[in-house]
Amino acid sequence: MQRKTNYTYKGDGRKVSRARKGSWSRWVVWVCFVTVLANALIFVQPSNVQAAEAVDLKLEAKAAILIEASTGQVLYEMNADEPMPPASMSKMMTEYLVMEAVKSGKIKWDTIVSPSQYAVDVIGSGQLIGPGEKYSVEDLFGAMSIYSANDATVALAETVGDGSEETFIKMMNDTAKKFGFNEKSFFINSTGLSRADLGKYAPSGTEPDTMITARDAATLAYHILNEHPEVLKFSSIPSKKFRPSDKTPMINWNWMLEGNKDNPNFKSYVYQGLDGLKTGHTIEAGYCFTGTAVRNGMRLISVVMNTASEPKRFRETQKLLDYGFNTFEMKSVVPAKSEIDSMKTIAVKKGVKTEVPVVTSDAVDFVVKKGETPEFTVEAAPAAEPKSAPIQTGDVLGSVKVKYNGMEKTVNLVASQDLEKGSWFRLMMRGIKNFFGSIFSGIAGGLKNLF
Repeated sequence: MQRKTNYTYKGDGRKVSRARKGSWSRWVVWVCFVTVLANALIFVQPSNVQAAEAVDLKLEAKAAILIEASTGQVLYEMNADEPMPPASMSKMMTEYLVMEAVKSGKIKWDTIVSPSQYAVDVIGSGQLIGPGEKYSVEDLFGAMSIYSANDATVALAETVGDGSEETFIKMMNDTAKKFGFNEKSFFINSTGLSRADLGKYAPSGTEPDTMITARDAATLAYHILNEHPEVLKFSSIPSKKFRPSDKTPMINWNWMLEGNKDNPNFKSYVYQGLDGLKTGHTIEAGYCFTGTAVRNGMRLISVVMNTASEPKRFRETQKLLDYGFNTFEMKSVVPAKSEIDSMKTIAVKKGVKTEVPVVTSDAVDFVVKKGETPEFTVEAAPAAEPKSAPIQTGDVLGSVKVKYNGMEKTVNLVASQDLEKGSWFRLMMRGIKNFFGSIFSGIAGGLKNLF
């Protein structure tokens, strides 16, 4: 029977120590735990990683957070768990749910939408929609992402919500709960407008205005970028006409876009590699911004909430991103489809062979400080119950847990080749061999104890 094996690795890949094998009872506990984890790669999300190191960036914002986009590691946070109005950053949830609806086939990018009177009447950003006009989902999504258009946002919300923004709001809050948002966070509409702004279209209920935390905003951006990276096709556009006949284009509220590098109005704010994601502003919320940028293969997500001015939200974002890119780098601990030295094969039942070679299903990466040589602990274990042949390439047979600096990630060990079921004769002969082998082992052990 195979047991888990523990190794500690230096950041350069050198194995520096091997942990002693645990007792039988410890192994039983471990493999039971592995069974729970063995069905999928477990992503470390912003809500459950180790707290970021305390660093004073002297940010002029009421709340902020910085995370790495693929791992969710928190690199910096300030007052990140206090709910506050997000303004149009609420539209990130609308974006997510629209893209989910497209993915599921409920709607298509070329689905034609006839906006309601509410969508036509809603105040604030945009006001692009005219009475009786029709638009594609893609055109409305572009207006929402580029220009933060409230009318386009309401039209999309009502489309996905089967004609009702109220239904869509329930979808927003259900998704927030699924993502692990703060228990005091909630949405009251698809746009981020206040009740006062909505007037006669204000939703029923007694809840105050939409409230989320900086951590919630980062978590939402994390899911958008990992599940729907196509959002960047829209958020990275500096300007675009809503209709071909329009005299003036929609100007993206995100001044930091790399695509603005030749725009004299915004070039002093441009940030290399920045291609999203969503701004927000109301009197109550101040100036907010969820940004994302990629450099040298590492993508960061930043959030600042309630800054004092439009330029300030971008200057504070620059401080966050500069800190992240100057201080950290990605470190690949376990590549995808790689062998683990301590467990290159795993035992199986009823096969033409008794073991199958295994490799990791996914890569394990951590964000580490530049210049450091971090240590990682790698633990490999088979599934609690050996699988029976036939085995197909990709079948889950065990797992690997990697620990670093108080964090841990688990990926599956999967078969790297097929294994056929053994013939009845082969299995019978193997059973006979094992039977007599156990008898002889017992006799040998008994004789050894006599002398």
